[in-house]
Amino acid sequence: MMIHLIVLLSAVCTLTLGCPTIISKSQWGGRNPTCRTALGTQLPYIIIHHTEGSACSSVSSCTTQMKSIQNYHMNSNGWCDIGYNFLVGGDGSIFEGRGWSSVGAHAPNYNSNSIGISFIGSFTSSAPTTAAQNAVKSLISCAVSRGTVRSAYTLKGHRNVTATDCPGNTLYNIIKSWPRFAP
Repeated sequence: MMIHLIVLLSAVCTLTLGCPTIISKSQWGGRNPTCRTALGTQLPYIIIHHTEGSACSSVSSCTTQMKSIQNYHMNSNGWCDIGYNFLVGGDGSIFEGRGWSSVGAHAPNYNSNSIGISFIGSFTSSAPTTAAQNAVKSLISCAVSRGTVRSAYTLKGHRNVTATDCPGNTLYNIIKSWPRFAP
């Protein structure tokens, strides 16, 4: 019954807000968080990341990656959940991390006023697939439509807010050409 409700809600979101299908944490088998802080609405920032590990190109392989990333974040980093709000695989599948309503652990000093979206894989010398890029753009449009982020949001790469090479040079050069990007 719950799965049917999730599918129905996803369909309603897609029809009314133009939102893409998002694979929920329960659908990909994610662990429950050990803490949660509510995330507000009309957020000013979207922060783009990459996960650094292996890329994935199917729901099955991305599900394996999602569990590995969540385990790393919770077991090694000591975080109460996976760090990102959403993650996107090479096939364009979008996975719920902390989702729309929980503060992430992806960019210190920006977690409570941003949505963190991560491409699954390392994009220092290669680009994410067109499907993945289009999925992230669709997710950003959805975030604006649902009022989670401001229509006048600012898009940043993780390196713009923290000393890091994330989201990789190739991906960073791509997002610099996207609407609303500012270093």
